[in-house]
Amino acid sequence: MSEKTDYKDTVFLPKTDFPMKAGLASKEPAILARWAETGLYEQLRRARAGRERYILHDGPPYANGDIHMGHAMNKILKDIIVRSRSLMGFDAPYIPGWDCHGLPIEWKVEEQYRKKKLDKDEVPVAQFRAECRAYAEKWVGVQMAQFQRLGVMGEWDDPYLTMKYASEAAIVAELLKFAESGQLYRGAKPVMWSPVEKTALAEAEVEYEDIVSTQIDVAFEITDAPNAPEIIGAHAVIWTTTPWTIPVNQGLAYGPEIDYVLVTPTAGSAEGRKVLVASDLLAAFLHRTGAIANPQTPPDLTVHFVPGRKLEGALARHPMHHLGGFFAKPRPFLAGDFVTTDAGTGLVHMAPDHGEDDFLLCKANGIDTVFAVEDDGKYRAEWLWLGGQGSVINKKFNAPDGPINTDLAEAGALLAASEDFQHSYPHSWRSKAKVIFRATPQWFIPMDQGDSTLRETALAAVDETRWVPEKARNRMRSMVEGRPDWVISRQRAWGVPIALYVNRATGEYLRDPSVNARIVEAFKANGADAWFTADHQALLGNEYSLADYEPQKDILDVWFDSGSTHAYVIEDHYGEGVRADLYIEGTDQHRGWFQSSLLESSGTRGRAPYKGVLTHGFALDGNGRKMSKSLGNVVDPLKVIDESGADILRMWVASTDYFEDVRIGKEVLAGATDAYRKLRNTFRYLLGALSDFTDEERIAPADMPELERWVLHRLAELDTELRSASEGYEFNRYMRLITTFANDDLSAFFFDIRKDSLYCDAAADPKRRAYRTVLDTVFQALVRWVSPVLCFTAEEVWASRYPDGASVHLETWPEIDAAWRDAALGAKWESLRELRTRITESIEPMRRDKLIRSSLEAEVTLTLADADLAAAARSVPFDEVCIVSTLALEQGGEDAVAVARTDNHKCGRCWRHLPEVEEDGALCKRCEDVVNG
Repeated sequence: MSEKTDYKDTVFLPKTDFPMKAGLASKEPAILARWAETGLYEQLRRARAGRERYILHDGPPYANGDIHMGHAMNKILKDIIVRSRSLMGFDAPYIPGWDCHGLPIEWKVEEQYRKKKLDKDEVPVAQFRAECRAYAEKWVGVQMAQFQRLGVMGEWDDPYLTMKYASEAAIVAELLKFAESGQLYRGAKPVMWSPVEKTALAEAEVEYEDIVSTQIDVAFEITDAPNAPEIIGAHAVIWTTTPWTIPVNQGLAYGPEIDYVLVTPTAGSAEGRKVLVASDLLAAFLHRTGAIANPQTPPDLTVHFVPGRKLEGALARHPMHHLGGFFAKPRPFLAGDFVTTDAGTGLVHMAPDHGEDDFLLCKANGIDTVFAVEDDGKYRAEWLWLGGQGSVINKKFNAPDGPINTDLAEAGALLAASEDFQHSYPHSWRSKAKVIFRATPQWFIPMDQGDSTLRETALAAVDETRWVPEKARNRMRSMVEGRPDWVISRQRAWGVPIALYVNRATGEYLRDPSVNARIVEAFKANGADAWFTADHQALLGNEYSLADYEPQKDILDVWFDSGSTHAYVIEDHYGEGVRADLYIEGTDQHRGWFQSSLLESSGTRGRAPYKGVLTHGFALDGNGRKMSKSLGNVVDPLKVIDESGADILRMWVASTDYFEDVRIGKEVLAGATDAYRKLRNTFRYLLGALSDFTDEERIAPADMPELERWVLHRLAELDTELRSASEGYEFNRYMRLITTFANDDLSAFFFDIRKDSLYCDAAADPKRRAYRTVLDTVFQALVRWVSPVLCFTAEEVWASRYPDGASVHLETWPEIDAAWRDAALGAKWESLRELRTRITESIEPMRRDKLIRSSLEAEVTLTLADADLAAAARSVPFDEVCIVSTLALEQGGEDAVAVARTDNHKCGRCWRHLPEVEEDGALCKRCEDVVNG
């Protein structure tokens, strides 16, 4: 040929306007707007009406501040689950909600007053509550827009809020169910208390931080010992890391099985004084008091052993007994099974106001709390010792030279004091201030009351619930087994009040269903504010006189609010007795929402409010550290969305092992972006390759080549595996299966082999028709399968092919024929793929050395020892599979691959090097037939 003919116009190249560059940050808002305009969520509800329902109940985030990565991870995971169940054909509604009451919001509103040097307590309650409501409304609106931007679909026009009047009425109705069944009591037990926030705290509102405290050894002079008279006049030594509790001491606890010793140190601060300590802790005590330098080698001292049981009935004097009054009373020795020899002296001072063990032991021995510490952490002004002085949690107040230890030293009772004891201590997770145990009158729900206790009911419910991962079951069991009675009262202003009337004479609360019904109706009409402005006599009715009853002023624990959501969200929407299929939150909610919901429902309904619970880990930075503004390692989800799009975040969430803590940073997001890009490229290829495809072109599987039937087999396999992963909430496995299929089975194998047929075969060629039929099947499956995760991209892909069609999110799980599954065919093609890889690896050195430019220039001689494998390779056009010029197959001897550059000429249209091509640029027989029609 004198001139080469350009056959470009005769080749069937893919055609699509679908861009490779995603531009998600700009496209996604437009897609969201279209969903809102067309009412996609409402369309989906209508489309799924009557189907089996699947309910994921949204745990309410707090309406306070912009969302963080933990919020994003949680909400995206919920949306993936809801969309996946909808894809499976379930009616899967999603009602988002917010926790609007409680201390965090109240604290923020108080801050504004503190800046103006005003006291919040001087503000009218109605005004303060209105400001809290306005603050919550503001952040509900902000967070709602941010959650929607993540692609989360739900009833955004009507979310549930704990501060809605209907919600507040339902919350108080749940409280009154506990009251009517006698599952409430008011008592003065030590609870975790924040002197800064002036309120009781739940365990879920507390975090533990390492601190350094002052440890002291204090001597109490023994004044009586009926079973061990030899210790009278000696000093019982206690050790504590909370010096501030000494002014509230009411007794000394000992271990009946512990051996104590009476000893007179010859050096140190206790020199010449008889002291009583546990035998096992003597050396450590002598070291702390300076009697010995090395606690491993105690001096040779005369000791007198005193069995613990002989301390029964003994009495001691408080070191500050000279103050009189409270301090003049003898302090009894009390047998306590919690006393150990792990640390200290083996004798524990008892302050029933400030410790659970202290309270129970003293109560059993007729010793009551004295409420010496006020809500701000100071001793009462009239308290004989240190009354009205600095807060008890002030480090300087407890220091070795602070007022407590100075007074003890002057009284001759301080034997040792050092500011070097490192330990973990509870702090309020809001104010970050240290908390104390403080006995105050509070309302409790008992865990162990009655024949069938709340604890027993809750534990049975734990056993009947599905936990994902399974190890979460034991965690919840241990928490329920060990938890104390539920403190449901708070001393705050913003929240649902404990709407009870207490008889002023008997202290009993009123249990009248008629009164309770009027209270609930008042809340329905005017919300919780109704209690603060109520005509209480009208609520009490004619049967009772307000003069005899005191309306309670405490506020309900917000965990009771959110623990009741199953009543005013699930049951109100879907019917009485209906339970959620799934609750899903972070692992910290075992002691928070999961548990409060479990206890509330167990107490009012005798069962859990959920059938299943899924727990996920926390989002950490790229180095596995907790995100912190002070560390400068916070990854802001809003910035990621603005720069890369929400689908990248969704890809990241679905690709992580979220049952554990997960990492996110630039490298991690780069990995998610790369995986997304490859998947997007697969969709782009499918759209281009299926341009102008019609049903008339479709061909039956039985008439397809083996390669196409193998892809259908892989689809059938994948269908089963993806269903299993989705039902098990294993979306990391789910996406790994999809991306591996798209990258390895399709792009690197199937597409690579069949591009020649797609481009160059005649439009009516059965092989090309089979290929495009399978591509259409793959498209229909793949775009649906990824839609729960890549919700925006799936919509973009679907709209690109069906611009006038409905949303992909109205579609259901693809119909995959189980008959496509062919294990023998699958095994055969796995072997052929491995063989193809060996050939490709043998060709690569020649490409690298530029002896050939593409595998189409290679002639391969393949020798196989395995007769079955050789037969398998002969049964298919293996040269096409390997994309080489020619492939000669020999059987016998050892496996070998020989590669040479072909002398065959290159077809001017398909670029294959074939013997039939007379010269470069001429056409092979197939291409000549296509070109000539």
